[in-house]
Amino acid sequence: MTLNQLSLDQQAVLMLAAMVLFTAFAMLAQRNLFTIISIFAWQGLLLALTTVLVANISDQSHLYFSALLTAALKAFFIPWLLRRLVAQLGLTREAEPAFNITVILLIAAALVVFSYYIVLPVEALATDLTRNTIAVGLAVLLLGMLMLITRRKAINQVIGFMTMENGLFFTAVAATYGMPMVVELGIAFDVLVAAVLFGVFFFHIRSSIDSLDVDRLNRLSEEEK
Repeated sequence: MTLNQLSLDQQAVLMLAAMVLFTAFAMLAQRNLFTIISIFAWQGLLLALTTVLVANISDQSHLYFSALLTAALKAFFIPWLLRRLVAQLGLTREAEPAFNITVILLIAAALVVFSYYIVLPVEALATDLTRNTIAVGLAVLLLGMLMLITRRKAINQVIGFMTMENGLFFTAVAATYGMPMVVELGIAFDVLVAAVLFGVFFFHIRSSIDSLDVDRLNRLSEEEK
């Protein structure tokens, strides 16, 4: 099936998939924490819009509630909580990443190519829409993992972890037309609890070592040995 044979809603899903992938790249390219959080909020909003389109395509009304929940948590509440934490902790700019930004983006591009290569066997069993959305979801998951590995601030690593969850959520919604409602509610609750616990965790680290740089935690561990 070619792109022209897809419905407008399906083409819109592919466009939103490209935008979700772009936000993952944008977060990797940024050093300012407030900017990264804003991009993460836009990614959450794009996920909500994707869920609305999938609900319209599949006629599954429970996905509208899932879209509302996604927008409330990932586009508004969690970004608001992260901005509040950054302001209270006095953080504005990320220290230099473990690698040069250009190197990180080149690795990210390679991971996207790898993701599309991995889903090539799906081509014989699924439509272009399913194949591309699975590839994008896997790529976003890997880019979130890359952010988790290459950033030194704990709060950036938390955003990387939540980006990985966004990749899984996007794949579940766009490729399989959603999960059972009880599963979606459980995941949303887990993400909400994790965001609150991470906030407490940040303050505990800051009060203990006066920094959120995970390199300092590694040095402390090495000194204890």
